[in-house]
Amino acid sequence: MSEIHSGGCQCGAIRFQASKLGRPSICHCRMCQKQFGSFFGAFVTADQAHLTWTRGQPMLYRSSAKVKRGFCAKCGTPLTYQHPGGVELAIGAFDHPELFEPQIQVNHHQRLPWIEQLFEKPTYSSPEMEVFFASIESFQHPDHDTATWPPEDEQ
Repeated sequence: MSEIHSGGCQCGAIRFQASKLGRPSICHCRMCQKQFGSFFGAFVTADQAHLTWTRGQPMLYRSSAKVKRGFCAKCGTPLTYQHPGGVELAIGAFDHPELFEPQIQVNHHQRLPWIEQLFEKPTYSSPEMEVFFASIESFQHPDHDTATWPPEDEQ
């Protein structure tokens, strides 16, 4: 994956560009669950020499003696997992996360006991939900690079 991929946090305070990306994965460890506030963390390995922070820098939280986790101090978006072997970027922070299908699962033994059946659950939608979600005006940064953010009329 040598093409340049961009991404950033939800509010747009932090943006990055990366190339020479490696293996996409999901991690089931408890620290990743806590970092993402979710069932697992999804990452793609990055080459630090080919990672550029184009707007802002992530804040770092030392989650263990060997790991720092990067996030946006303004909106809280998880961005990085930094370990002695390098850095990994949160797949969901990319402008096109669909390009990074996880290839492996790590710390599988720590997965939540019901995760294997998660996508067998029924889906739910209602006309009221559809109307509500259609009415939402998003303040989220768009999934592409912008010269400034927020737009000048909103600053």
